[in-house]
Amino acid sequence: MRDRGFEQEKVEWIPQTRLGKLVKEGQVTTMSEALESGLPIREPQIVDALIPEIRDEVLDINMVQRMTDSGRRVKFRATVIVGNGDGFIGLGDGKDVQVGIAIKKAIDDAKMHVMGIKRGCGSWECGCGLGHTVPFEVTGKAGSVVVALLPAPRGLGLASGGTAKKVLEIAGIKDVWAKASGETRTTLNFAKATYNALIRTTTMKVK
Repeated sequence: MRDRGFEQEKVEWIPQTRLGKLVKEGQVTTMSEALESGLPIREPQIVDALIPEIRDEVLDINMVQRMTDSGRRVKFRATVIVGNGDGFIGLGDGKDVQVGIAIKKAIDDAKMHVMGIKRGCGSWECGCGLGHTVPFEVTGKAGSVVVALLPAPRGLGLASGGTAKKVLEIAGIKDVWAKASGETRTTLNFAKATYNALIRTTTMKVK
């Protein structure tokens, strides 16, 4: 998809966890089954196998400095979201002295935090019955940032800020009203608050 300089030749995946072995053996064939199993996702290859169309988006890259006895050490921290644009999303971060490796670590971390979200048509202005928006109002918080997502009618689009918009798009949300408060210039917290709001769509059952 992109050549960032850290892609390596593919080698055969030898799973090390129970869930990985179930996926490799074909006993778990969908991401929904993997999540419903209750087994933790500790290998990014599990997501690659179950969601081959998954894509990633780099949200932020920051330089992190730390003082040690040997002097100042500099690392890069990357924040990445992954998703298939159809109800699955993960958020992760990674650190390394090289940008490319930090991004690779963040992608793997995001894949191991993939969750499913619920979509619906919760807007009283619409009632189309399709899964194009959030099914009901949800709120997420990270640091000082609070994000509220409200159901919107079909065709409205994503009425949200840049960072939240990227998170919503990769999760498969087409229309939404978004309200945010706090230090939204902090990309990591803005993304996490939006992600946390989306995950809360799974806390209620929708008929």
